Amino acid sequence: MAAISASQVKELRERTGLGMMECKKALTETDGDIEQAIENLRKNSGLKAAKKAGRTAAEGTVVTRVAENGSYGVMVEINSETDFVARDDNFKAFAEKIADAFFAAKSEDVAAVMDGELETAREQLVQKIGENIGVRRSVVVEAGDGNLVGEYVHGGRIGVLTVLKGGNAEVAKDVAMHVAAINPAVARPEDMPQEQLDAEKAIILAQPDMAGKPEQIAEKMVQGRLKKYLAENSLTEQPFVKNPDQSVAEFVKAAGGEVVGFTRFEVGEGIEKEEVDFAKEVMEQAKRS
Repeated sequence: MAAISASQVKELRERTGLGMMECKKALTETDGDIEQAIENLRKNSGLKAAKKAGRTAAEGTVVTRVAENGSYGVMVEINSETDFVARDDNFKAFAEKIADAFFAAKSEDVAAVMDGELETAREQLVQKIGENIGVRRSVVVEAGDGNLVGEYVHGGRIGVLTVLKGGNAEVAKDVAMHVAAINPAVARPEDMPQEQLDAEKAIILAQPDMAGKPEQIAEKMVQGRLKKYLAENSLTEQPFVKNPDQSVAEFVKAAGGEVVGFTRFEVGEGIEKEEVDFAKEVMEQAKRS
């Protein structure tokens, strides 16, 4: 029997959309013959799930887990095609199971954690629900010495993990809630990437009221507007959502803490959604029936 290479498994996965273990098994049964493996897979229900795998899954949920001592947290995005399925109890149970697995593994490696039993569970759920379902991404946030991780999930669609130095879990959760609502670009002004500042400076210089200004005055205006931009887009400088009279940094400091950082997931961000003509789809299905 010929050894099955990783490249063969990869090719079969790309051509069928099926899981790693299922592809490896199919190739083993055909002694590495990819075309024969595809033919065999067509004879069972496997490729039904594969067809669905080609469809865009941009809805879904974000799930978080944080260690009891706040030493680390995990956040995972699990996708479905529609919001209706994202509210389904079977999908929710699957998402919780996935979160538990990533938390136990303390891993961001989706392929490694999903290999085996969890991938089989995903394929079975695809068959049962009739939509493409996928685990898109995971992040592990380590608190570090003397720090703690907080969590907040809004409506199942926006998840946030925060890291504070000092403070407590309730404060960390409140900061995470603020991040979910306001979506700051960075934790602190000094965290803003230089390329982002350069791009903002170029925008400021191109504004009509900058035309013809002496260089010194123009530079003063630019610095003033950049300072305002940083205040508006940095978590620590923003008015705290629960009490706009104090900044987030002031709120955390009053509780004996300091903001270290945050990670925010929003379901479907960055995914290009397909525009589906449902009326046309129904008509085409009716013609085929």
